[in-house]
Amino acid sequence: MPIKMYKPVTLGRRLSSVDSFEDITKTEPEKSLIVNRKKMAGRNAQGKITVRHRGGGAAQFVRIVDFKQDKYGVPAKVAAIEYDPLRGARLALLHYADGEKRYIVAPQGVVVGETLLSSKEQIEVKPGNRMPLEKMPVGVQVHNIELSPGKGGMVARGAGNVASLLALEGDHAQLKLPSGEVRMFAKECMATIGMVSNPDHRLIRWGKAGRTRHRGRRPEVRGKVMNPVDHPHGGGEGKQPIGLKHPKTKWGKPALGVKTRNKKKASWKFIVKRRK
Repeated sequence: MPIKMYKPVTLGRRLSSVDSFEDITKTEPEKSLIVNRKKMAGRNAQGKITVRHRGGGAAQFVRIVDFKQDKYGVPAKVAAIEYDPLRGARLALLHYADGEKRYIVAPQGVVVGETLLSSKEQIEVKPGNRMPLEKMPVGVQVHNIELSPGKGGMVARGAGNVASLLALEGDHAQLKLPSGEVRMFAKECMATIGMVSNPDHRLIRWGKAGRTRHRGRRPEVRGKVMNPVDHPHGGGEGKQPIGLKHPKTKWGKPALGVKTRNKKKASWKFIVKRRK
């Protein structure tokens, strides 16, 4: 959706922009589909900080999103397009013909009143419909793709994400993912037609530290402005470069652009072309 700019009447407004929320049709979430969110502030089960610079932020409810969409053959009417505080994409509230309600990640272009369908058979190719990759025409754009049949969508779920079906060969389908990687998926894997909604989310400029704090992110400090005892990049008189051949993490490990994927990982054989 379009990004909204304000007149720069304050310093905080001067460099910031906000989501216009033009596509939102319902402001309150469905009470039967939300749960309380327990914040961990970047800590694991032992209470140790494993992700730094996390904590605080606005209180949020977790929306229970259906990534499987396993009510096959049951038509669902789009009752509302809603905001989700935990993701950039919009949510679509579906009312199934049997009375059940579920949230899905809203595809771009889907509007209230439209009827969507999930099926194991070949159905109409339109945004929001879901079927196996083997039943789709080559060249179609998809999102919310399963990595293994029946496990639920795990790939291409972020705002504006879309993958392209390049080929169907033998037991596998080749898809070009948003990262540029070309990967093979089992042809029985389910996927949803179309692009994920709210592609302009990445263009938002948060503008000031306060808005970032509301999102649960605490301040980050550059290593080069620290002392040598605190960071490998630290030290020096005045503004200095890091003074190393390659950037390091706070703990002296290689950083910035280092490949971390395990070369013995079983899924290597499914990657046809790596992302750049």
